[in-house]
Formats: sequence, C-alpha cells, structure tokens
Amino acid sequence: QVQLVESGGGLVQAGGSLRLSCAASGSIFSIYAMGWYRQAPGKERELVATISSSGTTYYVDSVKGRFTISRDNAKNTLYLQMNSLKLEDTAMYYCTAYEAGSWGQGTQVTVSS
Repeated sequence: QVQLVESGGGLVQAGGSLRLSCAASGSIFSIYAMGWYRQAPGKERELVATISSSGTTYYVDSVKGRFTISRDNAKNTLYLQMNSLKLEDTAMYYCTAYEAGSWGQGTQVTVSS
C-alpha cells in the first residue's frame, strides 16, 4: 500500500500561482502512475492531470498550458504547478496512485477575484 498526503493549497488571487505537493510513503512510489483530481462544492470529482511511471503526462483541456504535473521519484513526491489560476479552479485537490488505489485527504485551493 501507499499512503498519500497532499499539501500546498491555499487562498490565491485570480492570475496567481500555487504548487501542490503529494508526498508518498509505504511503497515504491516510482512504479505508480499518478494523478491529480479536484472536486468543487456540489460537483463530481474530476480528473485534472496524470503522469505515468515513465513521465508521460496528460491534461484535461481546461488546465492545458496553465498546470504542470511532475514527479520526483527520489523524493517520493508528486507535484502540480498551477499558474494563471481562475475562479473556476477553486476546489479540493486530491492525488491518487492508480495501481494502489490510494487517495490522499485533499488540499483546498481557493481562487478569489
């Protein structure tokens, strides 16, 4: 099993930036494909970005060109760099390790006008 802990969320003005981190422990982090999801109040959880064990990335259209997913296998950490934040990016952000079926507890991102 792998345990995941997100951090880095907060309150930011529209147009600002945040970097989320997801620290993994308990298993071999490098073998897992990882993903970031988000859930806004009253909405379903949605995919934001994924990264394979080899570093191949995928982004949903709404964040392309603004968000960057990356991983540091030496530090057992997944990142999400979020630039040019918009009001609609406000949500709880979660990381997941797909093959392990593990999820973190989430970190809140709030974008204000």
